[in-house]
Amino acid sequence: MATLPRIFETYDVARPARPVAANPGGGNALRALPQEDVFFFCKKIDNSRLVREADPKATRASWNIIGAACVAVAAFGMVMAAQVAGTMEGYKLEALRSEEQRLLDERRSLDLQEAQLLSPERLEKLAKGQNLVTPSPNQVFHLETRPDGTVAMVKK
Repeated sequence: MATLPRIFETYDVARPARPVAANPGGGNALRALPQEDVFFFCKKIDNSRLVREADPKATRASWNIIGAACVAVAAFGMVMAAQVAGTMEGYKLEALRSEEQRLLDERRSLDLQEAQLLSPERLEKLAKGQNLVTPSPNQVFHLETRPDGTVAMVKK
């Protein structure tokens, strides 16, 4: 409101302009600082005798805010739990895929090793090394099969 009279001065044409006061200091005087006349005093206030009055509405509002925050945290936790579970299952799936690939490679190497061990050339070489020969036709005995499924009888 301090500027309101100045506004009216600009629109007031009937009043003559204010004369500029001569500067007694010779032209080097400083202008007045804004709010130079305002002083702040610090007064010591003692509120130790005051007792805070309980507000039942504030207590209810506080519990409502706490409840809403708990519901929000639980909802956020469920959403994040689903995200984390999905991420963990993805890691497990990739680990199982890599294990499957490792097992398939191991199976291929074992099949190759088995084929090398069971090759006829190797078996003949082992048989010659242990002096094994092909049996003659009179050394081969064929067992008779019985109708009840037994092959041979045990003699007592």
